[in-house]
Amino acid sequence: MTATTTATTPPAPPAGQPGPARGARATLAAALLSLNGLRRLGTYLLLGLVAAVATGPDGTADEPLGAVRDSILDPRIVVFLLLAVALWLVVAAAPLARPLVTTLIARVREPVVASGLPQHRYAPIVTNLVLLAIAILAPLFLSGAARQALVNDIGIYALLALGLNVVIGYAGLLDLGYIAFFAIGAYATAYFTTDKALPVHSPFLLNPFLVMPIALILAAIAGVILGGPTLRLRGDYLAIVTLGFGEIIHLIANNADNLTNGPRGAFGVPHLSINMLGLEYDWGNDPMPYYYVLLVIVVAVMIAFGRLERSRIGRSWAAIREDEIAAEATGVPTLKMKLLAFAIGASVSGFAGVLFASKQFFNPQSFSLQASFLVVTLVIFGGMGSRLGVVVGVAVLQGLAYYLRDPVPPTDRYIYFGAVVILMMIFRPQGLIPSRRRKREIQLSEQGVGGADSLGGARPEGAQA
Repeated sequence: MTATTTATTPPAPPAGQPGPARGARATLAAALLSLNGLRRLGTYLLLGLVAAVATGPDGTADEPLGAVRDSILDPRIVVFLLLAVALWLVVAAAPLARPLVTTLIARVREPVVASGLPQHRYAPIVTNLVLLAIAILAPLFLSGAARQALVNDIGIYALLALGLNVVIGYAGLLDLGYIAFFAIGAYATAYFTTDKALPVHSPFLLNPFLVMPIALILAAIAGVILGGPTLRLRGDYLAIVTLGFGEIIHLIANNADNLTNGPRGAFGVPHLSINMLGLEYDWGNDPMPYYYVLLVIVVAVMIAFGRLERSRIGRSWAAIREDEIAAEATGVPTLKMKLLAFAIGASVSGFAGVLFASKQFFNPQSFSLQASFLVVTLVIFGGMGSRLGVVVGVAVLQGLAYYLRDPVPPTDRYIYFGAVVILMMIFRPQGLIPSRRRKREIQLSEQGVGGADSLGGARPEGAQA
């Protein structure tokens, strides 16, 4: 017997019953007009009003509330209120649009699945090559100021974020004083490369390239010194101790005039240069050579950390991050692994300090607590545990900061910056490009299985926070 198949069409809805489109509109209208929907609308309108006032004209000492009145009466407030209403509609329609998007993706993937071709084998490689090509060609189409931002704001901070990602994303340790190791690398460069930048002088002078391993070792030793007595602490206590360490280094750099030149900073640090085997080249003030050096270093660090993540050390970090007590009970040397994470993260930060010091003038304000918080924000925004995520997160947030320099007054830039971070944490808490582990934790948390805190560790049900 031979079986025959016939095409079937979905049955039409019975008379008097709404179709799928009409049912979706009815569901959306019910969600919008419900008590929660109207309450959400009021919240968004209030946020729009606050944003209009915060980005409006500044007040004066004689009439401090005059700016609030002018902002509310200004026609531009209509734009903020319309944006609030649009956000309200998007949030309400998102649950209804999710099945449609899933259906469209399934239809697009269906021919590929039917062809029998491997779907995911080469996709990551192609994606990485495309992103690398964009990174190589992007500076050729940018202005000089944008190229400087690529080095100072994106390249340097991408390297810092990759190092901190080892501590936060891999080992699950919150380090709020990470910028201190950055300062150690910068001041080590000023000490070993010239006798004019600091009051104290090195007995021998080195090329900045030769200072890189020295700064790396010094920062790693500082990480071990910090981690040795403090890594027995956990959670908020560890964060407070690392915060204090960062402030100690900042205060020493700012007040030790006979050692660090105090708030005046370090002047005259030589640029990167090559003078060997008849080859002479000085990087100078041109940002392009620095950018490509940083690009090579960032790619090399990403590859090295990828191998490290898949090694036994990386699996030990993952075990500590998930449940430190269980990891120690199964034989993982938790203190040793946490010290290693601190040392590796600190060494990358010290390495970045060499590039930073040889590129531009610096002073203690370059290593403030705000800079340390910024690096933590970049890691969380990009996606903890994801190497590509933290680099893309740096490019997005720091690129936004560069874009806001001209159209937005300095006092208002953090309003926009903070709004982007808040929206990201509300609608995509796993980060811009999350790691598979972090993405799974968020999904399980949304389903009520376990929990996902700021570091991504799943907490057993019933455990205390």
